[in-house]
Amino acid sequence: MKKSLFGYAKTTRALAESYGAKMGGFDIYDDGFKEPQKDGLGNALLPVSAFDPDASGLEIPSPGFPPQHSLILKAKNLQSEYDFFYDAMPRSVWISGTNGKTTTTQMSGHLLEKIGAQIGGNVGIPLAALDANARLWILETSSFTLHYTRVAKPEIYALLPITPDHLSWHGSFEKYEEAKLSVLQRMDANALALVPQKYASYPSKAKLIAYESESDLAQKMGFTLSKIALKPPFLLDALMALSVEKIVLGSASYELLNDFVMEENKLEEFLDSMGRLWVNDTKATNEAAVLEALKRYADKKIHLIIGGDDKGVDLSGLFAFMQKLDIKIYAIGLGSEKMMAYAAKFGIEAQKCEFLSRAVESIAAILKRDEVALLSPACASLDQFLSYAERGRVFKEEVFNQTK
Repeated sequence: MKKSLFGYAKTTRALAESYGAKMGGFDIYDDGFKEPQKDGLGNALLPVSAFDPDASGLEIPSPGFPPQHSLILKAKNLQSEYDFFYDAMPRSVWISGTNGKTTTTQMSGHLLEKIGAQIGGNVGIPLAALDANARLWILETSSFTLHYTRVAKPEIYALLPITPDHLSWHGSFEKYEEAKLSVLQRMDANALALVPQKYASYPSKAKLIAYESESDLAQKMGFTLSKIALKPPFLLDALMALSVEKIVLGSASYELLNDFVMEENKLEEFLDSMGRLWVNDTKATNEAAVLEALKRYADKKIHLIIGGDDKGVDLSGLFAFMQKLDIKIYAIGLGSEKMMAYAAKFGIEAQKCEFLSRAVESIAAILKRDEVALLSPACASLDQFLSYAERGRVFKEEVFNQTK
């Protein structure tokens, strides 16, 4: 029987490169392939119309491959990347939730690098590129991956709060939440999960440590908050990473945690040539992340760049919160009209810019030194950019070019 991959993205490409030859070659189906061809490793690159479910004994989709796609609907032997590697997977920590997954994963890897732990998953390193002989895998785990995972489970599950996101992909918040919680049903009595308090009674054989807040988690794990240099919104990420270290090693390395260097694109502050504050928060692609950014700068006049693909999420709550602030919004991308409509409904000053460069130009003309220019878009980037990272790079380039 043929072995099939859906989509030719980072995950499936790594599988094809690392395991294609060992498995006699994959059949790879992608909307971008119009005619049958071969790659250099003997894998077949095929148009979607060529897929025969009766001739395929295995189908692995790229994590973001939508469940409504015709290939998914036809598949009879669907398996996630996690399921495929489960038998060879070493002890693992899975980190999920809506915001903070990447930071928590990177912090956990930073704390546990001393034992040879490797990070991967949604953080950008496919499982196919990880060492199966490593002592521990720390995996940033998306709702997309969890949606397709039926067998694999971790020894430790660190679940950050769940708030509305990716609703157009999942269909509803309930389905999105269900994907995040599904792993708890598979975990056994030797496993442990850190979960928000609202899921304290969720059915699972695993031991659940439920937390209400940062201070509550610190108290339950025996941590001293004053020893942690990081502040909200990164404090919970830090506490979750420290919890993972304590569960694995029984230790809490405060000094090592405080040495962690935050990644770009998340509340990344920089000054222009006139000493004015700009913030690249391009990774804030949902309401909860933007709320954290707004709270951080609530004592300043905020010039907020917002917009892109809103993923079907209602942002009324976010705009209601903005009514309390001294704020003006600059709407960009596919969601420009929606952002302007929200602003009109809630009486918030707004300007339709459509393009990021125009938004930067408009802000640069009026920004004062005691104010803040904030790119925290509440939306995905793929309507105008290749990724959120490219959106952040373009933002910084535009700021420096227009404020020389």
